[in-house]
Amino acid sequence: MCGGFTCSKNALITLNILYVMVGFLLIGVGVYARAASIVTNLPIVGGILACGVILILISILGLAGAVKHHQVMLFFYMIILFMLFLIQFSIASSCLAVNSEQQKEFAEEGWNNVPDSIRHQVQESFFCCGFNTTNSGTQCEVLNTNCCSGDLINCSCPPCLPVLEDKINFAFKLCGGLGIFFSFTEFIGVWLTVRYRNQKDPRGLPSAFL
Repeated sequence: MCGGFTCSKNALITLNILYVMVGFLLIGVGVYARAASIVTNLPIVGGILACGVILILISILGLAGAVKHHQVMLFFYMIILFMLFLIQFSIASSCLAVNSEQQKEFAEEGWNNVPDSIRHQVQESFFCCGFNTTNSGTQCEVLNTNCCSGDLINCSCPPCLPVLEDKINFAFKLCGGLGIFFSFTEFIGVWLTVRYRNQKDPRGLPSAFL
């Protein structure tokens, strides 16, 4: 009968396997967000990445506790998972709450902090030069040959911010949406763990209560 010990155990095991997949998904999303925004120093996106790694480690603890019905493991799993829920929910909410001006500030900070080689790579990839205004240096003169077909006098590469703006915004929304959705599955995991801990193992093994 669903709701009994075996059902709760199988549900918790299944949920932790799902968490492992979710953890890898969050890592993938975080990596994509950093790659899409290329040079931006996005600490919020980094937080999503960290949550993915931590979720995988916690899931391993949860799997071990669920298989053995180990009270101590399940207790620490429940506490850590609830803390992760709070952190991930806060970070994801921050991703969704960031407006365009704040996104530009994050992007400009990252642009100013990266090495020249990465800036040059971005400018070559997106056919742009400078961040918010086109620079008139030697580097831009070289890049103008890629942006302009023939008229190098009246033509120049556009700044990179307008080119990257949509990608940065998409990265924030993607991280925020997925983070919010999966944080609620963690809350379900906490509730399921509390329920499972309070159920008696029908096998009556003494080790089940240690």
